[in-house]
Amino acid sequence: MSFTLPQKLLTEFIGTFFLSLTICTAAIHGSTDEYVPFAIASTLMVVIYAGGHVSGAHYNPAVTISVYLRGSCDKDDVLPYIFSQVSAAMIAALISEKLLTSEKDHSVELFSLSSEAVIAEFLFTFLLAYVILNVATTESTSGNGYFGAAIALVVLAGAITVGDISLASFNPAVTSALIISGKVSLSSSWMHFLPQFIGGILAAYVYKFNTK
Repeated sequence: MSFTLPQKLLTEFIGTFFLSLTICTAAIHGSTDEYVPFAIASTLMVVIYAGGHVSGAHYNPAVTISVYLRGSCDKDDVLPYIFSQVSAAMIAALISEKLLTSEKDHSVELFSLSSEAVIAEFLFTFLLAYVILNVATTESTSGNGYFGAAIALVVLAGAITVGDISLASFNPAVTSALIISGKVSLSSSWMHFLPQFIGGILAAYVYKFNTK
């Protein structure tokens, strides 16, 4: 299947966005420094698995230029790729600083959900569903032996990156368990459920756009 430029650019945007978001949230604003390399490497690995068959999974202007000079990227794709990548990185940095980490307080003993948790659950549930759809339901990646690792590594990256923001559920069933265990109150559980379902639905539409 040949992919159009808009499909490639969307894939490059998503991959670069989540790679940059992980770096900004876990490495720049996070508190789990010893695990940051695992989060970054895991995120890069899963977005490569998810988008490699669509755009080549550059997620890096330097890589795009290198691939072009090698002769494996059309010259008309170079500037759009770079614009998509840089835009994604800038937006990710703003979201990390202004929406995910602006009110984090690591001194609070009792876990309470907040607007940051809504954003965290939405973003990483989207990524989880996006990766699952691309590595486990796509003909062009069928028969691969990495889909289980790719899916698990999304959760690992999310747990390291936003675990202290939202408990890294990314799953309404897991949220139900967190409610029963007393980690999440029933009254605030919508901050998990709503973004999780929205993230999963949006991932399906993005996937369908890229495979139509």
